[in-house]
Amino acid sequence: MPGFIPYVGDTEAEARDKERELNELSVSAYGIQCLSDTLQKDMSKYPLDGPVPLDELPSVHEIKGQQARFQLYVDLARRENLTIRELIIRTAGGRGHFTFAGTPVQIADVLEKWFRSGAADGFNLMPPLLPVGLDDFVAKVIPELQNRGIYRTEYEGRTLREHLGVDVESLHQKV
Repeated sequence: MPGFIPYVGDTEAEARDKERELNELSVSAYGIQCLSDTLQKDMSKYPLDGPVPLDELPSVHEIKGQQARFQLYVDLARRENLTIRELIIRTAGGRGHFTFAGTPVQIADVLEKWFRSGAADGFNLMPPLLPVGLDDFVAKVIPELQNRGIYRTEYEGRTLREHLGVDVESLHQKV
């Protein structure tokens, strides 16, 4: 269940504007500190619009903590030749999770492709802004997923365990 951050817009341009607006707020002392923590290198010593100093970063094996997140950031910076500012913006909202800006149909297309191909059994929805991001997703994307038959319209139980088919009694017997 990958983390998924959707930027929902009535048009693709509107969705991209929402994403850009929110991500641009991340270029601050806090954004630099977060990037420094992930890369385990003080990024405040480098020009914000200069390249990410890839050759000066520790190796992934030297990272104490989230090595996968470190590698994701390094790979992204290298592949797209990002500046420090661009890397902060690209990773701020998603924090390394999958982000997508688009219309409800475009978002449903992406989720359906991942689901039907077996790449994901479901998604950990992480709205970029609350409550409006969640409201937009529920009002606009969920009906599209339901029309495609890949999102339930009714629930069989009252709890998450019941929805997932987890036998509560067998859990209690194991404890």
